[in-house]
Amino acid sequence: MNRKMKTVAFLSLLFITTGIQAQVGKYQWKETSEGGYTYKYVTNDPVQTRFYKLKNGLTVILSPNNKQPRIQAYIATKAGSKTDPKDHTGLAHYLEHMLFKGTDKFGSLDWSKEKPLLDEVDNLYEKYNHSTDANERTAIYKEIDRVSGEASKYAIPNEYDKLMSSMGSKGTNAFTSFEQTVYVEDIPSNVIDKYLTVQAERFRNPILRLFHTELESVYEEKNISLDNDNRKSIEAIFAAMFPNNNYGKQTVLGSVEHLKNPSLKAIREYYNTYYVPNNMGVIMSGDFNPTDVIKRIDRAFSGMKSKPVPAYTFEQEQPITNPISRTVKGPASEYVLMGFRFPGAAHPDAQILNLMANVLTNGSAGLIDLDLVKSQKLLGAGAFPYILKDYSMLILQGNPGTGQSLEDVKKLLLAELEKLRKGDFSADLLTSIINNERKAQIKLFENYSSTAEQLMSGFNAELDWAKELAYTDRLAKITKEDIVRFANKYISDVNYVTVFKEKGQDTNVDKVVKPAITPITVNRNVESAFLKQINAMPEQSISPKWIDFDQEISKSKLKDLDVLAVQNKDNELFSLTYHYDFGSWDNKLLGLAVGYLEFLGTKNRSSEEFSKAFYKLASDFSVSSGNEESSVSISGLGSNFKESVGLLQDLMHNCIADEQAFTAFIDRIKKSRANAKENKASIMEGLKAYARYGAKNPFNYTYTDQELDGLKASDLVAVLHKLANAKHRILYYGPQTVNELVKNLTPLKNNNTAYATIEKGVKFVEKPTDESKVFFAQYGMKQVEVFWIRNSGLFDKNQLPTVTFFNGYFGGGMGSIVFQTLRESKALAYTTYAYYGQPQKKENHGMVGAYIGTQSDKFKDAVGGMNELLNELPESAVGLESVRTNLLKSLASERITGTGILSSYMAAQRRGLTEDSRKMIFEKIPQLSYSDLKQFHSDNISRKPYNYCIVGEEKDLNQDNITALGKITKLSLNEIFGY
Repeated sequence: MNRKMKTVAFLSLLFITTGIQAQVGKYQWKETSEGGYTYKYVTNDPVQTRFYKLKNGLTVILSPNNKQPRIQAYIATKAGSKTDPKDHTGLAHYLEHMLFKGTDKFGSLDWSKEKPLLDEVDNLYEKYNHSTDANERTAIYKEIDRVSGEASKYAIPNEYDKLMSSMGSKGTNAFTSFEQTVYVEDIPSNVIDKYLTVQAERFRNPILRLFHTELESVYEEKNISLDNDNRKSIEAIFAAMFPNNNYGKQTVLGSVEHLKNPSLKAIREYYNTYYVPNNMGVIMSGDFNPTDVIKRIDRAFSGMKSKPVPAYTFEQEQPITNPISRTVKGPASEYVLMGFRFPGAAHPDAQILNLMANVLTNGSAGLIDLDLVKSQKLLGAGAFPYILKDYSMLILQGNPGTGQSLEDVKKLLLAELEKLRKGDFSADLLTSIINNERKAQIKLFENYSSTAEQLMSGFNAELDWAKELAYTDRLAKITKEDIVRFANKYISDVNYVTVFKEKGQDTNVDKVVKPAITPITVNRNVESAFLKQINAMPEQSISPKWIDFDQEISKSKLKDLDVLAVQNKDNELFSLTYHYDFGSWDNKLLGLAVGYLEFLGTKNRSSEEFSKAFYKLASDFSVSSGNEESSVSISGLGSNFKESVGLLQDLMHNCIADEQAFTAFIDRIKKSRANAKENKASIMEGLKAYARYGAKNPFNYTYTDQELDGLKASDLVAVLHKLANAKHRILYYGPQTVNELVKNLTPLKNNNTAYATIEKGVKFVEKPTDESKVFFAQYGMKQVEVFWIRNSGLFDKNQLPTVTFFNGYFGGGMGSIVFQTLRESKALAYTTYAYYGQPQKKENHGMVGAYIGTQSDKFKDAVGGMNELLNELPESAVGLESVRTNLLKSLASERITGTGILSSYMAAQRRGLTEDSRKMIFEKIPQLSYSDLKQFHSDNISRKPYNYCIVGEEKDLNQDNITALGKITKLSLNEIFGY
């Protein structure tokens, strides 16, 4: 959602323990004071978190981490769609959007002149909200558009983004879900005073300016959701499961009717009710001294006044005594969702839900993993907890294979639940789950960003941090009998909801229609006194740190194989990769073979036994094949390194053909490929490949169904054995030194054999874009998506600084020219961007890419608007300096560590570089000017032919508008996909 709204994760594995008293033991709550502030903490907390409560009720959670000079910051409000007024659903979400519009101090050129016009807009919206006469509403909206246009002359769109950009912030965003609205920034540690000053001002007096164009962006977001079968299915299961709670009665984006009838008065009432300090939290993790930072936060937010927050009340849901069924239709592939209701976060039983879900699905050795996925009885399946305050759900998902009905899928899922209730699983599985959860907890605290996210989630869900830290210790006390009792308590043969996602046309979709909007003034070259004040605030500089590949990567040899290693001095996690300089272009069987490996075993160990063994070791392995490179990787705990690597090598060398698994695998491939043809994102990727490379391209370089039928299991196994014995390089990140690694690591290749040779195969080369063409694919959807492609020149390292600067200025973010013009000013899209993409290899060509997703009735205006920007680069001195400052501060505060060092080295090798390219970019950017970007734009983008890739509903589009772009090629799915 390009102010991305992260709804509560569908596959969330959040473990809830609220309501359980802190255990006496390793993790205990303590309280102390320092610097005049009292805080609570948990003993033995690996991230040393402090929990403060300020006098006005504001919760502050601080976790210091000095590994990188940056801070992940969240400002969270415990209010979301659940607390939307029933006659203004979607309000919390579009309030989130409006909190990026500024206050009376920033975002405005002249508040005294802007305010009366905004007051007039307020009154007009109230009239509009209460009017039911179509002609009157049209007249009122026309007046709203006119007055809003006048008001926009005094507005500075995206000034918040410019403020944050000038600090070197990245990831500027926000999201709304059922019970929370959260504002996100990742800032350099030296701008914390600037950040707090801006945030305090942001929440002091938000102004609802530029409302009608932003509301149109929300309309676009709603229209996107109407084309999203997954979202509609989730909404359907919630509606059936929770008829009395707003989880089911309201959606995050709100109803179409309410979006058409907004009330600024209702928005302000909501803000004043819920955006109060005793209902909010500031959560930070990163490079700071908490004793110092708490004073700064208190000073910044002390002006906020606490007041009572109304409790959300609801009628308790009645038990489900008979299965409930719902059907959702849409163009995407079919699947089944099943849901079982559980108590909410505060209930003691909630502690077992996540563990029970892991027994069903853990990606390797759960009941569903082995019985339905590994055995290929279903194309895909899983079970996931979805935990909220009032209630929770266990959601099961299943994708049918060839010839299976959705009822078949449902029966297979219910059969796995029956095994769970009977205890038909090994008690050893619980031990394996504990090992993997311990590894996950180590990974969680590896960096400041993931730590902050976990603390933010805990604040919003009102978790007990001591219990979060003691999670794995507590798991060890839960027995198989506990799980079985729990399953039988909450899961029966009748107490569930099923949503059947079928293919077909959804006749119930009521699209939000296009209103008449006059583009507003953008005011690119102005800035408020507040922005100047923030930029003038002092800050200590951060010295950049570039990767010295020779110093930070240890090199050695394992026999005649190159070994590249970076030592992990922080924890016991390791990752090991065997990297190959060939891929599926060289052997088309390779991509199939690495997929087949998942279902193979050896003479001495079955595929299921391998999965259990890897999971018990808390190890993950993967074999992947790209176009021109391949890899075999394994990661896990250093203490299990030798056993994990030995297990992987055994499988790679000794895997044997399984004819039954092969037959099912080929059917699985066919079904997956059929599903891909029903996925609009896959279709667009196919169009883009067609536009770049021509009719024969990497996307459709595959086997036909007839060719698949002619393959043999032995062919794929032979390719896997050949892969194991081919020459490669070794990449390692872990606790061992390179000398220890070479001493302890056994070569992957069999000792007594020569290296297997892989002949170089087909090579696809980008075709010159010498005339404008249109590649069109039919897809039943409410929106239309357009992607521009122009192939450009070969890689030139000297262009890196200019390209980086240009992308940030032109189309790379919410403060960019493209975003400001097409979304903020013209309200033509929810998501839009443009960029110049440098190739990843020195022998490849770069490309110009641009995207817009819009309503079909906006197609002409949207495409015309993008083409104007591609042809003429607007100048904004303010925007230019904002991007320059952001890049310099971001690069200076960025630290590439761990496996990132190895990835950066490999990326540099592909481009023929010998040093960290960021250094050259950092040194060159201060010298670049608008004229440099203008020249780059003229040389590579302006008035050039383009390939237009269009996915949409043909009958909803004016063919003349498409024809005007270039020669049209309407591609069939077989032409796009190659099968």
